[in-house]
Amino acid sequence: MRKAATTALALGLLIGSAPMVGSAAAAPPPPEFTPTPIQWGPCESETLQKAGAECGVVSVPLDYADPAGEQVELAVSRVKHTVPDDQYQGVMLVNPGGPGGSGLNLSVLGQYVPKGAGAAYDWIGFDPRGVGSSRPALSCDPNYFGYDRPHYVPDAELEKAWLDRAEGYAKACGNAGKLLDHIKTTDSVEDMDSIRKALGEEQINYYGFSYGTYLGQVYGTLHPERVRRLVMDGVVNVEDVWYQANLNQSLAFDRNITIFFDWVARHDATYHLGTTAEDVEKRYYDALAALDQAPAGDVIGSAEWTDLFLPAGYSTSAWPERAQAFAAWVNNGDWAPAKALYDDTNAPGDDNGYAIYTGVECTDAKWPTSWEQWRKDNWEAHAQAPFETWGNAWYNAPCLFWPAKPGKPVEVDGSEVDSALLISEELDAATPFPGALEARERIPSASLIGLPGGTTHSGSLSGNACVDDKIADYLLTGALPPRQPDEGPDTTCEPLPQPTPEQVGTQAATGQPAVLQEALQSHHH
Repeated sequence: MRKAATTALALGLLIGSAPMVGSAAAAPPPPEFTPTPIQWGPCESETLQKAGAECGVVSVPLDYADPAGEQVELAVSRVKHTVPDDQYQGVMLVNPGGPGGSGLNLSVLGQYVPKGAGAAYDWIGFDPRGVGSSRPALSCDPNYFGYDRPHYVPDAELEKAWLDRAEGYAKACGNAGKLLDHIKTTDSVEDMDSIRKALGEEQINYYGFSYGTYLGQVYGTLHPERVRRLVMDGVVNVEDVWYQANLNQSLAFDRNITIFFDWVARHDATYHLGTTAEDVEKRYYDALAALDQAPAGDVIGSAEWTDLFLPAGYSTSAWPERAQAFAAWVNNGDWAPAKALYDDTNAPGDDNGYAIYTGVECTDAKWPTSWEQWRKDNWEAHAQAPFETWGNAWYNAPCLFWPAKPGKPVEVDGSEVDSALLISEELDAATPFPGALEARERIPSASLIGLPGGTTHSGSLSGNACVDDKIADYLLTGALPPRQPDEGPDTTCEPLPQPTPEQVGTQAATGQPAVLQEALQSHHH
């Protein structure tokens, strides 16, 4: 889409300056970019070393409209197929979402697909441009997520404090140079195609989680003939990119945190936080108010308290540890577990994931430029969903001041995509279920697995045999659950059972590989 706009602009200039002879000739499209083949070598990451992966770099244009110009480097990894070559099914690119999530370690995922189905593919992990081991890696203000930040729900004074913080962050990103103008979804989609070319492949297979499903939908629109098999788990709603998506999330997270409170109440014998969801909720908000006045250990204030509970809205696997930290603080005044959980997902000193998140979301599409509209919309949402509406608003507020120009989202059209498998838990808060239904409508060849009542975001490969076996069948043979005539899911699976309090700090609650949990958790907001 951005490429087309550039061409149109060039065309305008041509017409303006060329003598009019007959009709104006169309401007030639920018020359195709051909990357050099990847030089594979050893990997630095222990996870990748253990899996026998190899690592390399793909150099790509900062700006695809200027393929001969400045280059950026994408870090890539590969775990090769183990089947005989005549059973090889091609490369499988993987992305964990974010935007801003590092996917370099995800080339190890093949071993977690049942029935040995992963063995027929070369699994390709990569850090998108600006992320992690790719160069340059974007950072604006490494300590933006410090401790004891202002309370999220604003009065006039707090509103000013947060707007100043958001503006300061956007300004700091303005010093990051030209990368900021070239980290849209469309840039990363062209990077995926460059990785394909560097691997010498005609087509890719692709497994995207969360925001990675948006990359998949845009790639399938711009390069449908290059897509072989497409798995998308936790599907982004392309209608809501990105302002509305965040308002929708806030409402959905509020519903999910109530489901968590209900679970805590059912395990009152363990946690002693109340025997009803209402009791637990009251203790949560009482603690929030108290921490606003006197932060625990001078570090965990109300904003940090909100942030450390947010993962409970993403995944049931986050429940036991958070309930334990909640009980430790409220019942015993012990704040160490809460701080450990906060540091886990928001460690001060590293803003790379957040810098890319804002860079992509603020420039993929135009955000309202009037703070009045943000204020009105977020107070309306807050009235129904107080849990993290304002936390989410401030997380995205740098978009109000973003120094790079926004583009226009690609009109997603999957009509030429051969096949796709969509997966969505029906109470997923990060990418609400309507997004999966929208993708199913736009990709007529797609089949959707719904998980009624499930609250986990992007939970495939967690040991849910009903889901994972269908993924395996698709990767083995291309077989999909038959498409149903109505607009709902094409088949359903029971979500994994809710965890038990004993499952603290284990993967027993989900079975999802640690490497995948880590990649998915790196961008909670």
